[in-house]
Amino acid sequence: MDQDKPKSGINTQVLAVDVDKIGDFIFHEPDKSFLGHWDIHLSKDSQDANALLQAAKQLQTSILPVAFPTETVYGLGADATRSDAVAGIYTAKQRPADNPLIVHISSLDQLRRLLASTSGSQDDSANNGIRGEIPAIYDSLISRFWPGPLSILLPLPDPSPLAPAVTGSLSTFGVRMPSSRLALALIHLAGLPLAAPSANASTKPSPTTAAHVLHDLSGRIKLIIDGGPCTVGIESTVVDGLTTPPAILRPGGISIEMIRQCPGWEHVAIGYSNTTETIAPRAPGMKYKHYSPKARVILVHGRLSFGLITNNLPAIGRVGLVTTMTWGAEDLETPQNSIFQNHSAPQNSRTEGILRRFAITTLAADMPTNGAVNGPVLTGEINQHAKSIQFSSVNLGNEAASIARGLFSALRELDLDGVDVIFVEAIDETGGDAAAAVMNRLRKAAETEIKS
Repeated sequence: MDQDKPKSGINTQVLAVDVDKIGDFIFHEPDKSFLGHWDIHLSKDSQDANALLQAAKQLQTSILPVAFPTETVYGLGADATRSDAVAGIYTAKQRPADNPLIVHISSLDQLRRLLASTSGSQDDSANNGIRGEIPAIYDSLISRFWPGPLSILLPLPDPSPLAPAVTGSLSTFGVRMPSSRLALALIHLAGLPLAAPSANASTKPSPTTAAHVLHDLSGRIKLIIDGGPCTVGIESTVVDGLTTPPAILRPGGISIEMIRQCPGWEHVAIGYSNTTETIAPRAPGMKYKHYSPKARVILVHGRLSFGLITNNLPAIGRVGLVTTMTWGAEDLETPQNSIFQNHSAPQNSRTEGILRRFAITTLAADMPTNGAVNGPVLTGEINQHAKSIQFSSVNLGNEAASIARGLFSALRELDLDGVDVIFVEAIDETGGDAAAAVMNRLRKAAETEIKS
């Protein structure tokens, strides 16, 4: 067993992997579903395949976790059955040990093997591989949403093959099958169920690129698999079908409306809070401050006025804006004696995903202004009588899916740009898709929520 210990100063390696270059996925059933039996034939002399094999070997032999992409966010994976490996996750993230971890699997057969000690049954043929030891309440969800961004709560087997730290002393554990083919391939090659929370420093915004992981965990882990940006951008939805009625414990990549369309889940309850909870968490993301950049985050419903900004800004400070449905830099309610200066392209402040810098300068009451927009930099004479506030703004579009995909990245980018406070435009959380999940994450990140 590799005796490397998680500590600062580890040489962190980033390996790019293109899943289309690792080899062929072989399905042994006509529907070619990852829910059935499948395998991988790796390409010989493929650097991508060799990188994935290196990651799989580290998961098998080391106590250091491996960061890898899923469709939701980047995960920090370790063998869920080894306590020393799972401890490496908590050490690298500096995460509280009572916060449970979600187990990631590559097949239903693998999940049944985890559950086998409760029933002793090894029959994998029941109901096309969906029933057996898995409670029937989850049939409709698994059929529709797996592989995908949905985690289900299951009874912990007795005796349990999972490391105790995975469950946080709970009698249940969360599990999901990711839809990312790269993640599935890694889990399959390792031959292990992987405990894998988000690969960020604890409480910080979840990582959606390998660069985000490297920023947080460089020197704490050995290996990051770079599979490109995540397509969903927020964590999985967590559901509990063991209660009556069943409950959603964390909103995520699968919307409440989609879950309620499934048989047995029509009356699913909301089992989460949008604030930090103090009781023992039933699922990841329910306790402690989460998703927070260094800058103070203020969540705003309605229009953003210049007065609201100045009232919540230090004497000398820079402002970050995350805009969604309606906000635009030119739409700020500013004093009449002010000048707007655009410092960077694009000219359109609603260009999605691009950081834009500008300034709003308020002149002295007796100082004339021509009201110029995108005009020249103010002269030194005017600056002696003016107060200028520097802004950095990122627009995430007006669709819940695009907002979810870019939210964590925007918070990180504004942090790196050195802003002191970030104003985020709230969205309608009843708008379907990922809207409820977006607002849940924003409320956990925000220090203040304001209705203007």
